[in-house]
Amino acid sequence: MAIPAASMGPSALGQSGPGSMAPWCSVTSGPTRYVLGMQELFRGHSKTREFPAHSAKVHSVAWSCDGRRLASGSFDKTASVFLLEKDRLVKENNYRGHGDSVDQLCWHPSNPDLFVTASGDKTIRIWDVRTTKCIATVNTKGENINICWSPDGQTIAVGNKDDVVTFIDAKTHRSKAEEQFKFEVNEISWNNDNNMFFLTNGNGCINILSYPELKPVQSINAHPSNCICIKFDPMGKYFATGSADALVSLWDVDELVCVRCFSRLDWPVRTLSFSHDGKMLASASEDHFIDIAEVETATKQNLKIEK
Repeated sequence: MAIPAASMGPSALGQSGPGSMAPWCSVTSGPTRYVLGMQELFRGHSKTREFPAHSAKVHSVAWSCDGRRLASGSFDKTASVFLLEKDRLVKENNYRGHGDSVDQLCWHPSNPDLFVTASGDKTIRIWDVRTTKCIATVNTKGENINICWSPDGQTIAVGNKDDVVTFIDAKTHRSKAEEQFKFEVNEISWNNDNNMFFLTNGNGCINILSYPELKPVQSINAHPSNCICIKFDPMGKYFATGSADALVSLWDVDELVCVRCFSRLDWPVRTLSFSHDGKMLASASEDHFIDIAEVETATKQNLKIEK
């Protein structure tokens, strides 16, 4: 697992109406002082280091809410947790128990000791890094491929290969609701206010449901091809989506309009990550670099970390 030395962990388009897709990208004339400063920082921290984590492909990585730990999930059926110490990651523990690939994981939004894993073995498991043990195993109906934890910490949503999303009470570990969708569900996420639930789908759309009612609110035609991933900025101002069209689009949370797009990748965008202050957005694909851009501009003076 290659981790950039200057990692983006938590510690470190005209519109015609709501849900409209902008016909052009807004741009600025040049790099801002912030971008120039960050470019200088990355030039001084441009080396990458590899940390042995798994015996097979890594499917998912995520930072704890306090930025002290990085967890990874793998095709080798395990999860690993690293502790960030100054300029290096130190492997803390390996978590075993799943009977199939760990396809995605996420941390509790406010408790830095808890994380949850979704696996193809039709279970999710909640782990406590203080005891290094699984504190709960929840059986689900299908092979799980995506998972998220609600901002209030009370609910875990897990999606499976059959496009069923199950909402699980994080305290009782029992199912609260279940939704079957008639389209390919990719990534899932709550908004920061915990009152809407977002799904990206195979038709290039963002589907928005009210929460906890789970009633349809809106469907946005976000991309001309498969809409793969979604991420909300920590400040609650924007969310970003990545697509098979190799574009990243930035959306205003309140207006639900696309305000900016980033087009420097050549392959489908597989993952997104905002910096802790919401000022930078990292996007990655099968391209051999990670694109890091200032959120408020779409200049070509982007920051790149070679993989």
